[in-house]
Amino acid sequence: MRFGLAILVMAFAFFASPAFAMNWISVLKNTPAERFDEEDLRLFLEAGRKTLNETPDNQAVSWQNPATKAGGELTVLKSFEWKGQPCKSVRVRNHVEGRKNDVTLNACKIENRWRLVTAGQLKSKK
Repeated sequence: MRFGLAILVMAFAFFASPAFAMNWISVLKNTPAERFDEEDLRLFLEAGRKTLNETPDNQAVSWQNPATKAGGELTVLKSFEWKGQPCKSVRVRNHVEGRKNDVTLNACKIENRWRLVTAGQLKSKK
């Protein structure tokens, strides 16, 4: 079974708060993530959690599903603070069925959960 874009947006909730969930639509549209099956998604999310919670800067965490040949790599490019919260800039590379994507996202740990933070929010003083 393939996951649709709406299901992927919900699955990525561990990164984003409901207010930012709509941002995932533009991030995921026309990317390999639209074609992830359940196991691809599980492996990707596991790699994402490991990247954010355990992995030092500039060290890649790879994931691969031999059954679908989907895979990718996540790398913390830098760690920083925003409004007193720990944050990370993460490069996310994924591929499946001939589709590839490379994007850099910012995530900050807010109320003990990693959430996406836009470049505009990072520039905001409020």
